[in-house]
Amino acid sequence: MTDTVFSRLRISRADGIATITIDNPPVNVLDVPLMSEIRSFLLSVRDDPDTRVLVFESADPEFFIAHVDMTLIDEPHAFDDFVREAPEGLNPFQAFGELLREQPQVTIVKLAGLARGGGAEFVAAADMAFAAEGRAGLAQCEALMGITPGGGATQYLSSRLTRGRALEVILGADLVDAATAERYGWINRALPASELDGFVDQLARNIAALPEGVIAAAKKAIPPADLREGFSREHDAWAGLFARPAAEKLIRGGLKAGAQTKDGERNLEGLLRALRA
Repeated sequence: MTDTVFSRLRISRADGIATITIDNPPVNVLDVPLMSEIRSFLLSVRDDPDTRVLVFESADPEFFIAHVDMTLIDEPHAFDDFVREAPEGLNPFQAFGELLREQPQVTIVKLAGLARGGGAEFVAAADMAFAAEGRAGLAQCEALMGITPGGGATQYLSSRLTRGRALEVILGADLVDAATAERYGWINRALPASELDGFVDQLARNIAALPEGVIAAAKKAIPPADLREGFSREHDAWAGLFARPAAEKLIRGGLKAGAQTKDGERNLEGLLRALRA
């Protein structure tokens, strides 16, 4: 069965599994419409007993979710609705990640391409993530824009990686390949690209076929950590830097140099570093 109510998501359902294919060309930037559709979908299935596993993938083999839409720098009120709906103490981007992290279904990311910034935070918020060797990559590149992550990365990475590795990811701001991401604990496994689909599909089917109550019991026994205090620190750090002139200059410069185009996003780190040369 396929859902047709969304314009940036393609959703198919079978045997207790919903597969959500992100399709927001050219690079699946995390803009307001895409965030809204993902949020609406998550809320729509939250109490659906027939949906047990959510698998997120991309229609574009090169890009999973690029990052938060950089053009929003010119739309200060774009997230007003998200602000009103966000739980107290969370900014809209943190609330977005927490909605995924607290989903009752098992959430799995199938990462065949690149995910940076808010896209990488989405990967870290999911219950599990599996990535294609030689093709997938993750980056928290916000430092190259004069800011720090503001959508959960500082807390998600701190719960998965050592402090030194989390600082390497955030301050080094380079693309991390699938094998390194697995070794660091950012993802569950790096797999040969030819095996990724089959592995994730089989895992999703196995989980969806478990006896009733098992998924809920496991997620209750292994709850997500309470990160609220850390989110407050993260938001203050991000917001303080975002207000500085350097951030605006680098974000606008990045867009002018080709960010959010396919060519620019293939080496976004190099593009952003060149702005400071």
